[in-house]
Amino acid sequence: RTPPAAFKNYYSEEEKPEFWRQQARAVLRLALDRKLNTNVAKNIVLFVGDGMGITTVTAARILKGQLQNRTGEETIMNMDTFPYVGLVKVYAVDFQIPDSAATATAYLCGVKANLNTVGLSAAGRNGACRSQKGNEVTSILKWAKDAGKSVGIVTTTRVQHATPAAAYAHSASRKWYCDTDMPAAAKAQGCRDIAAQLLSNTDIDVIIGGGRKYMTPKGTRDPEYPLDPSARGRRSDGRNLISEWQHTKGGKVARYVWNRTDFDAVDPATTDYLLALFEPGDLRYELERDLSMDPPLSDTTEKAIRILQKNPKGFFLLVEGGRIDQGHHASRASMALHETVELDNAVGRALELTGDGDTLTMVTADHSHSFTFNGFPFRGNSILGRRPSLRLDMMPYTTLMYGNGPGHKIVNNKRPDIRGVDTESKDYIQQAAVPTESETHGGEDVAVLARGPMAHLFHGVQEQSYIPHALAFAACIGDDQRLWANPLRHRAPLFTFTFTFIHLADTFLQSDFQ
Repeated sequence: RTPPAAFKNYYSEEEKPEFWRQQARAVLRLALDRKLNTNVAKNIVLFVGDGMGITTVTAARILKGQLQNRTGEETIMNMDTFPYVGLVKVYAVDFQIPDSAATATAYLCGVKANLNTVGLSAAGRNGACRSQKGNEVTSILKWAKDAGKSVGIVTTTRVQHATPAAAYAHSASRKWYCDTDMPAAAKAQGCRDIAAQLLSNTDIDVIIGGGRKYMTPKGTRDPEYPLDPSARGRRSDGRNLISEWQHTKGGKVARYVWNRTDFDAVDPATTDYLLALFEPGDLRYELERDLSMDPPLSDTTEKAIRILQKNPKGFFLLVEGGRIDQGHHASRASMALHETVELDNAVGRALELTGDGDTLTMVTADHSHSFTFNGFPFRGNSILGRRPSLRLDMMPYTTLMYGNGPGHKIVNNKRPDIRGVDTESKDYIQQAAVPTESETHGGEDVAVLARGPMAHLFHGVQEQSYIPHALAFAACIGDDQRLWANPLRHRAPLFTFTFTFIHLADTFLQSDFQ
């Protein structure tokens, strides 16, 4: 096949064996020169792509390159530069394929949990308030706060959604966003809604996302959409949690903002606390975002870091690209992939603001989707495009498809003819094999990528619940901080490993005889 003119340079260079040999030598040289970074992680930045399975990462990499007028496949994303990579198993205790609540509890709290439960061990049951008591588990965000660090949450969903909720809340149902969402029996038994716990459980320095309507009394008009009934406050208890948040920060500079103008005016140097809620519910998709009202994830990540990094003891920041998942559920691959590209932009921004010497940065996902990258499209073919040739049913198909979802359509025993259809549109729904109202999660392992102090702890194939324990160990916080008290910790990696192994063995033997 004659390569497209725009890509001819790629093809001509790649035809030469020396092109690939030099590339391999350069990577090999980096690997051989790499020294283990055994510093204490003063800061931790944890990026989570909700629903960002490996197929999504690959497709987003190609899209990012193609948005820059390249073929795309050879693109290097910011997350691709992380030297340490592993896989984690994402199953829940009760389900083979998990949801975002159970997985967030695993990678934030360090224990596997049941579907739909947040911040509870697997003894907590979905929707059963009585099962909460005594089964609460805390997250690495709280461990960091207890160690004197500043902490923050940045998300593109509502701040009460499953992923951010697991950082601060304990709930038998991820859907108990506010008290109106809870059954009367649960409230009578003493369970509290997630929005209320956002204020009471942990003192969080920076909170950025959506979710205004869960914070205000029922019927409260939204400042941005005053005529939209669905945007109004939903709380039945009459509490205005935004006002309460402001009143609890006496003596500190605490800013609440709901639009980009006010957000941009926030000075990180003089701000102690920031609560930014840009939408009544989830934020708009990146492709539909109102540039004048809502900042992109890369900007909100930067603001959070600049506020948090003033603490001499360091910080922990959770950044979630939450609408990747929602784009996939709608089988709108364009939406999901553009959200992933913006998450990678946020990763790049964070790397510019921090250093590998004292900041452990990680990128991972909570779970995957039934998302496939298939066929034999030519190099440089639009990742959102069609495979050029027809198949047995004499109909073309797109490179990206879903195993199930709303895109399943059979007319007269045939798939729809998509010739002439703009499959790159943000609204295009990819075809699916099985009809479901909403496309489902996938259950395969997801990647974890790390760089900075102790990043080499993320290796091989591990349980998802391993993540916060390794992060805490690297930062010398939580239950594992005692392992770093010994001065051998700052010596050669072999000494560090030997000391750690001996200590762990001793701990195991002691517990065996108690």
